[in-house]
Amino acid sequence: MIDEPARQLDEGALRALVPRVLAGLVRRGEDFDAAEDALQEALLEALRVWPGHPPRDPRAWLAAVATRRLVDARRRNAARHRREEAAYAEPRPAATEEGDDTLFLLFCCCHPDLAPASQVALTLRAVGGLTTREIADTFYVPEATMAQRISRAKRAVQGGRLDQPGDLAVVLRVLYLIYTAGHAGRVDLADEAIRLARQLTLATEEPEARGLLALMLLNHARLPARLDSEGRIVTLDRQDRGLWDSREIAEGVRVLQSALAVQRPGRYQVEAAIAALHDDAASAEETDWPQILAWYDDLVALTDDPVRQDPAAVLGRAVAAGHVLGAAAGLRETDRLREVIGERHRWHAVRGHLHELSGDLPAAATAYADAARRATDVAERDHLVRQAARARAAELCRNSRLTERPPSARVPSYDPIEPSNSLLVSSDQRAARSHQPIGNRETP
Repeated sequence: MIDEPARQLDEGALRALVPRVLAGLVRRGEDFDAAEDALQEALLEALRVWPGHPPRDPRAWLAAVATRRLVDARRRNAARHRREEAAYAEPRPAATEEGDDTLFLLFCCCHPDLAPASQVALTLRAVGGLTTREIADTFYVPEATMAQRISRAKRAVQGGRLDQPGDLAVVLRVLYLIYTAGHAGRVDLADEAIRLARQLTLATEEPEARGLLALMLLNHARLPARLDSEGRIVTLDRQDRGLWDSREIAEGVRVLQSALAVQRPGRYQVEAAIAALHDDAASAEETDWPQILAWYDDLVALTDDPVRQDPAAVLGRAVAAGHVLGAAAGLRETDRLREVIGERHRWHAVRGHLHELSGDLPAAATAYADAARRATDVAERDHLVRQAARARAAELCRNSRLTERPPSARVPSYDPIEPSNSLLVSSDQRAARSHQPIGNRETP
């Protein structure tokens, strides 16, 4: 939404102002496209005027100029311009709490009638301030195709009121989709999702919003160590934990603690608790797998049929079970998922890891190779190929008596960005846990 010249003025300030002004116009009943065009003209005018005459209230200035542009457009296209001029005279912005307008716009963009891809695209455009070209690059589609998608989404939400139950859940899901897209490759998208999640937590007391922010922060803190210098995936057990962002971890833990204190547990809070346990371990060997398994038990309890409704949670629990109860227990857990996600590469990758835990290196190599054939991401596929080759080499060494013990246990090779977790246990069970599922990592 912000052209390059306008970015040079003060990108941070404009990014904060744009969704609030646009939300005010849309809330008043303006057409989404017309309001966006009018605001773009106001931004260009700001680029010309503000360097010499900065306004005392930039938000009110932009709203007034955009309103004038809308009025001018009506005058050109309507015969009753006098009545419209009175109706759309420059308004004084109504006093609202910080973040309210951004929250309103987030809800507009996440209209439940839109497809998930359209929700994400419209959110990035209207709230995130990304250009259509930038969004098209994210989705790997032509710019013209993305422009049409965004236009259709705007028309779909025009005039709609978003007060149905469940809208916040849609917003949270869209923000996490944006984050996972960034975590997988585009760091700027991950940063944008975190920024929007921060704004959302300022506008709502819903603990799941804080749970989502905590989950993003705790996963994002590990991002610097996820790839080596050649761009190859580094599994969690091999990562240089000194590269993890301890400040981001500390913030994530604080946000998570505030969410859990409300005692209204949900998926994002549980997933954040598991991420915190991984972040708190000084080494892979010190990971508190028993407590992680307990949180996974909570996560699968959030749905009536977790195998079909949340297979990722069951798959994550299989890994934890393998570390706590033995590889055979973990493999039995994955067997429950064969008919649901048996063709997905992550299912085969987890089974490879569990076979490796049990010392069955030929089975591990076969499972890793099966996972590699099904992987669509190039970096992930190459990583799985290396895992299969390593398992075969280790088996050859063992057979030739060049080594006396199997490779050390490792966490799943795919380093999931959606840690399957859980949280609805009884008070007696929770009281029996030895300590909180978050560490006391200090900020340097």
